[in-house]
Amino acid sequence: MTGQYSHTIDAKGRLFIPAKLRQELGATFHVTVGQDHCLSVYSDESWNAFMDKLRTKSYNEVKQLRGLFAYAADCEPDGQGRILIPAKLRQYAELDKDVVVIGSYDRVEIWNAKRWAQVEQAAFDSGDLEKAMEEMGL
Repeated sequence: MTGQYSHTIDAKGRLFIPAKLRQELGATFHVTVGQDHCLSVYSDESWNAFMDKLRTKSYNEVKQLRGLFAYAADCEPDGQGRILIPAKLRQYAELDKDVVVIGSYDRVEIWNAKRWAQVEQAAFDSGDLEKAMEEMGL
């Protein structure tokens, strides 16, 4: 999944998901906490792959992810392509109005627009992006 899209969350906590990403995510989205205080949005396929990885882990390893499962919500887009993001997830990611929706490999991430701008700028200013690509042989 790729791309970057700026949107706003409405007063009811609904967010428009771009058609390109909705098509890739399918009918039901699995939304939960992500790294760096964003939200991660998985398709059924990527969520099931994530669960399969966890099945190989011990209980003590998996229990460290309790918060991820406690906050997880299944969301289905309405007729206008919006999903309702539960309040606890909006609070975690500090999503109040302006957000950025990005494709991030096997998932979509939803960011507070100001936080994303900082993360994006730091990646380019620090050279971390180029370094990671080099280390991966890309």
